[in-house]
Amino acid sequence: MNRTYFVRPIFAQITPLIVFVWLLCPSLNLSIHGQVSTEQRIVVAATPAPYEIPYEIPSAYGAPAAFSQSRFAPLTNAYVLPSGEIYSALIYELDQVHYRLPDNHFTLETEMGLPYRTNIAIESDIQNFDGITQDSTVSFELRHAFADWDVIPLNPTVFAEYKIGIGDVLHDEGAPTPGKKFGPGGFDKSDPIPDGYEVRLLLSEEFFHRIEWALNGFFEQEIEGDRGREWGIANSIVTPILSHAAPTPPPSDYKSVHTNTAQPVPGSDVLTEELKAGVEFQFRSFSDKFGRGIPYNSFVIGPTVSWQPASRFRLDASPLFGVNHKSPILQLFVVASYLWGPGGPVKEAGGEAPTSTRNR
Repeated sequence: MNRTYFVRPIFAQITPLIVFVWLLCPSLNLSIHGQVSTEQRIVVAATPAPYEIPYEIPSAYGAPAAFSQSRFAPLTNAYVLPSGEIYSALIYELDQVHYRLPDNHFTLETEMGLPYRTNIAIESDIQNFDGITQDSTVSFELRHAFADWDVIPLNPTVFAEYKIGIGDVLHDEGAPTPGKKFGPGGFDKSDPIPDGYEVRLLLSEEFFHRIEWALNGFFEQEIEGDRGREWGIANSIVTPILSHAAPTPPPSDYKSVHTNTAQPVPGSDVLTEELKAGVEFQFRSFSDKFGRGIPYNSFVIGPTVSWQPASRFRLDASPLFGVNHKSPILQLFVVASYLWGPGGPVKEAGGEAPTSTRNR
């Protein structure tokens, strides 16, 4: 049975639900947090021109902007999105390994922030290998943070994913070896990609207001076929190397009737991190039902760079290099992402805007 026909009805049903929940999020936020009544002084003036607020990434439950954007770096996720925000990304992955042609993956990812520190997401993977391009898998994800930012050390967040295979297995999942062949004339490419599930523990923290860190521990299990099993850790450490502060706002009780925009708290030092650099590494251990006792282990490490040319748009790149013969020669990740949603000015570096000014 071609599972492509099973997946398409799922998309048709889930898309209206995602759109509906996203549109409902602003009203949910208001009902959860309540409105705060404050007195504001109204200033009517033709000149000077109303103060313009540069858009900043809204905070997720008190987290700094770097941890409020779903994907922290190409290898790692961190914490959760703010409620009502939507994260969209196009991810390219190149796997260059020994004794095998390069494998290319293009992943479309969309994640939405819900109330109570919860996210839902959907991913679709397109694979290109040995002249074959196919829809490979589609995944449905759920993420939940246990508490607001910095309430629990390292801000633990759990992640669960169910992956549906809709293409065929184009190459062996184990470590390539010289002359390794399967089926008549080579690898048998007629077997369907098995379904599977994955769970992760996400840890993240900011140290000294300069060092940003995220670590993901993961376990993935196929439920069909050769029941492949993979576990490992991915680690990312970055630091800002180019940033700028937002302009100093007028007094906090100032409000322009022309823009109807509430102003940030004066004196807050809001930084936009335009360029960040650091290092990433990943350890993976894979086995299947035919060789549980002899897994193949790989380790890749390399630099990572993040560039944010606009407040909502970001580019990340990580060229990672293997350190043993079972590791890929090169794994290259490039991520282009955009943050959608109501947004709004931030209260302070790493803080949320007041409830009364949110979603305006």
